[in-house]
Amino acid sequence: MTGLSRAQLTRLVGRYLATGRVRIKTSHRHRFPTRYARADIELLAKVDEAHQTLSGPATRRIFEREFGHYGKLEFQRLAAISNGHLYNLRRTPRYRQRLKNYQKTRPSPVAIGERRRPDPRGRPRYLRVDTVHQGDAEHARGVYHINAVDEITQWEIVAAVPRIAEAYLEPVLVMVLAQFPFVIHGFHSDNGSEFINQTVARLLNKLMIEQTKSRPRHSNDNGLAETKNGAIICKHMGWGHLQEVHADPIQQFYSAHLNPYLNYTAPVLKPMSRWTRRAEYVGATAATKPCWRRC
Repeated sequence: MTGLSRAQLTRLVGRYLATGRVRIKTSHRHRFPTRYARADIELLAKVDEAHQTLSGPATRRIFEREFGHYGKLEFQRLAAISNGHLYNLRRTPRYRQRLKNYQKTRPSPVAIGERRRPDPRGRPRYLRVDTVHQGDAEHARGVYHINAVDEITQWEIVAAVPRIAEAYLEPVLVMVLAQFPFVIHGFHSDNGSEFINQTVARLLNKLMIEQTKSRPRHSNDNGLAETKNGAIICKHMGWGHLQEVHADPIQQFYSAHLNPYLNYTAPVLKPMSRWTRRAEYVGATAATKPCWRRC
C-alpha cells in the first residue's frame, strides 16, 4: 500500500514505538564548497566582453596582472583559477546572461565558380555574361535580357526570358552557347543567383566550360558585359518597363534581326595587339601604310 520496502517499514515502526510519531527526514547530499561567487562570474564576463573572449591562458594572465601588478582585490580568486574551471564558468547560465559579445552572421561560401577575372590571353571562346531587368510595375514583372559577349572577337548573342527561373534559363543558355561560331571555354558572370546555381553549374560542367565569377570591389571584372548592356540592349529596347508577356516577341526579334545585325553588319572598333599591328604594317605597301599610334 505504501510502496516502501520491508526494512524501511520496520525502521518507521520502530521509530514510532520509540518516539510516538514519525517525521519525514530530508537527505543532505555532500557538496563541495562554492569557491567562485556570482560576482566572480560577472567579472569574468566583463573581462571577456572587453577583450573579445580570449583563450583560457591569456585570460588567466589578465587576472594575474590585475591582482598582482595593479593590486585589485576583486581579482584575487580569479587570479588562481585553472584553465578547466575557467571554461566551466563560461558555460554557466549567469555568464551567458551577462556577456554581451555579438558576432555578425558570417555568409556561407558558395563553392560554384572560381572568384577571379578570366584571362583569355588573346584567344576567343571566353564569354562575359550579364542580365538586364526591364523593371517591375505594380502588378506585373518585367522581362529579363541575357547578354553574352566574347571578350576577343566581340561576338554577341542577346536573348530574352520572362523570368530567370531554372525552367526558363537553362534552355535559353543552351541556345545562346550554340549560336557562337566556336566552342566556348570560359563563362564569366557576376555573383547573381541566376548564374551561380547548381543548374547552370551542371550545364557548364557537362560542356566542359570553366565558370568564373566577379570579385568584390573589382567592378571591371565584368565591365565588358556592363557596357554592352547600355550600348546594345537599353539602346534598342529602351529603359522603360516591358512586361514579361512580351518575352517571346522580343526573343524572335533578337534571333531574326538584332543578333545577325550585331555580328555581321554593325561595325566593331577594337584595339589590336602589338603583334597584329606590326604584321599588318609590314605587309602593307608604302602608299597604303597607315599612320600608327601606340595604344
